[in-house]
Amino acid sequence: MTRVCVVEWPDGLQVGSKAWAALAGDLAAAAPELLITNEMPFGSWLPRQLPYDRAAARTWADMHEASLPALACLAQAVISSRPIFHGDVLANEAFAIEDGVYRTLHHKQIFPAEEGWQEDGWFAPRRPGFDTHAIAGLTVGVLLCTELMFPEHARALGRQGAHLIAVPRASGRAMTTWRTAGAMAAIVSGAYVLSSNRVGSADGQPPVFGGQGFAFAPSAVTLGETSRGMEMLVVDVERDVADAAKSAYPVYVSDRHVRP
Repeated sequence: MTRVCVVEWPDGLQVGSKAWAALAGDLAAAAPELLITNEMPFGSWLPRQLPYDRAAARTWADMHEASLPALACLAQAVISSRPIFHGDVLANEAFAIEDGVYRTLHHKQIFPAEEGWQEDGWFAPRRPGFDTHAIAGLTVGVLLCTELMFPEHARALGRQGAHLIAVPRASGRAMTTWRTAGAMAAIVSGAYVLSSNRVGSADGQPPVFGGQGFAFAPSAVTLGETSRGMEMLVVDVERDVADAAKSAYPVYVSDRHVRP
């Protein structure tokens, strides 16, 4: 069993701020073994509109790089994402820091392209694929925000033995679709699905992020969600429960008769 924490952290978060001190204190008291943050958690959300701004992107990437040591102090293991440069463009890199060691987990492959979330014009992956990794005693896969909307990837992670699918998000205030996608990901993968989100807007400009991190069991039963006043949720992820779900309906069902 692994104690895993999801959060809703404010847009514009910076290490050293009062908000950072408060959330670090709460996490120290809760002592989770694994923390899942929201997507690219530091600074104000940048890919709101086009055109792509390379100078601003560099500042944002540098802020995340400088924040890694402080992030690593929050739990034994942390899963998050950050903007990194390759050539003149950004990749959105999911990573883990476990016992102080940084590992790349996944590059976001699927991007929205609309006002507030012009990510398709800001990001391109450098690494392909959706793979699982051993983190905090669990087999873990990552889906970054919009990737949760494509259950074939959750199913593939389940077939790799995932106990947990971590979903860092930067999504708005309409939650019905996100909850449905999270529940469906749990159903098709036989894995726990835990997601964190940013909340609010640092400068009052759109988009306004909706918070409400959530946790689903492999059965798609809701284990809880965050809210204003309860910005952190800790749940127990049980390997045996996720392993047993792999032989339950519909996870065990084969698609061998489906033509490519």
